[in-house]
Amino acid sequence: MISASQRLHGGAWKGVAALLLLAAAVFIGSLLVGSAQLSPARILAALLGSGDSVARSVALGIRLPRTLAAFGVGSLLALAGVLLQALFRNPLADPFVLGVSGGAAVGALLAMIAGATMLAIQGSAVAGAVVAVVIVHLLARSGGTTRLLLTGVVLASACGAIVTVLLTVADASRLRGMVFWLAGDLEWAVNPWASAVTALFAVACAVVLARPLNVLAAGELRARTVGMQLEAWRSFIFVGCAVLTAVAVVSAGTVGFVGLITPHIVRLAFRTSDHRLVAPASALLGGTLLACADVAARTVIAPTELPVGAIMALVGAPLFIALLRRRG
Repeated sequence: MISASQRLHGGAWKGVAALLLLAAAVFIGSLLVGSAQLSPARILAALLGSGDSVARSVALGIRLPRTLAAFGVGSLLALAGVLLQALFRNPLADPFVLGVSGGAAVGALLAMIAGATMLAIQGSAVAGAVVAVVIVHLLARSGGTTRLLLTGVVLASACGAIVTVLLTVADASRLRGMVFWLAGDLEWAVNPWASAVTALFAVACAVVLARPLNVLAAGELRARTVGMQLEAWRSFIFVGCAVLTAVAVVSAGTVGFVGLITPHIVRLAFRTSDHRLVAPASALLGGTLLACADVAARTVIAPTELPVGAIMALVGAPLFIALLRRRG
C-alpha cells in the first residue's frame, strides 16, 4: 500500500519538473523578447558566440544579465517570504514588512542625493538594511514573535515617511532615477551573479534547515517541547532574511509581492507545508514570476520601460486576493 509520504513525493517530483520546464521557457523567452526589434535567430546566434555586434550587445549586455538578475532577486525575495511566514506563522509576513527594504531604501536615497557612485549607493543600501535589522532586533528582542512583527511594521512606516521627505528635497535631475529605483528597476543589477549565487546558496541552506523550519511553523509550544533554542533560531532566521532582502534590494530596488504570494501558490499547488519542498519550489517560482514581470516591463509600451516592481504589484495584488478567497 502506498503511504501518504510516498504519494506526496511522487506528486512533488511532477510539480518540480513542471516548475523547471516553466522556468526554462521563461528564461529563454526573456532572452528572445525585448524592446529591441531583433529576430530570435539573431539573438540565438549572439548567445552562441556569433552574430552581429548589435545582437551581441543586446543579448549579452542587456537581456542575459537582466534575466539572471530577475531569477536571482525573485528567488531571494520568495525564500525570504517562506522563512518569515514560518517564523511568524503569519500568511501576511513578507520581506518588506519588517522594515528591511525601507532601511535599504533610505540608505540608497541618501547616497543618491549626495551624488555618490553606484558602488557607494549599493553599500549605503546594505548599511541601511543592517541598521533597520539592528533597530528592530533591539526593540523587540524580549517580546516574542508578535512584538517583533509589530516593531517591523512601525519601522517600515517610519522609513516610508523618511523616503517621502528625501524625495521632496531631492534635486529634480535625480528624482526620476530615485522613483524608478523605489518602484523596482532591474537596470540597477550591474552584477547579476551576486543575487543569483546568493539565491543558490540560500536555497541549499533552507533545504538543510527544513526540519527546524517545520518545527517553528508548528508553533512556539511545539518548538520548546522538542528542546529548540527558540530565541537563537528566531534571531538567526531574522538576520538571514535581512541579508537576503538587502541583496535583493541592492540588485533591483524595492520589489513587492514576490515574497508574499509565492509561498502561498506553492503550498496550494503542492498541498504541503513541508519546507523541504516549499523552500526550493518557492525560490524557483519567485524567480520565474519576476522574470515574467521584467519581460512585461520591457515590452508592454516599448521602447518606454516600466518599473518591474509596478508590474509585479499590478499582478500580485489581485492574485493574492484570489489566493485568499481560495484558502477561505
